[in-house]
Amino acid sequence: MVDKSVAERSPASLDRARKKQIASEEGARTMAQFQAEAVNVRKNMERLKALRLAKQAQDESDAQIAAENAPPAKKKPRKKA
Repeated sequence: MVDKSVAERSPASLDRARKKQIASEEGARTMAQFQAEAVNVRKNMERLKALRLAKQAQDESDAQIAAENAPPAKKKPRKKA
């Protein structure tokens, strides 16, 4: 099988090759955008996780302090029968 030179190729063949090249370039561009967006999403998830963990730690600390500073509970008197 002998490859034809560019000058010998039909216009339809050249058009198909051009469309294929454009589709390939657009695919590469789209994939790069997708990967960049995925990186941004992961960074945001990490940031939100750090904020959530910090809030949970603060809430636990506040609850512990409140429990230590709470007055002792009064005992209810027993009813005599």
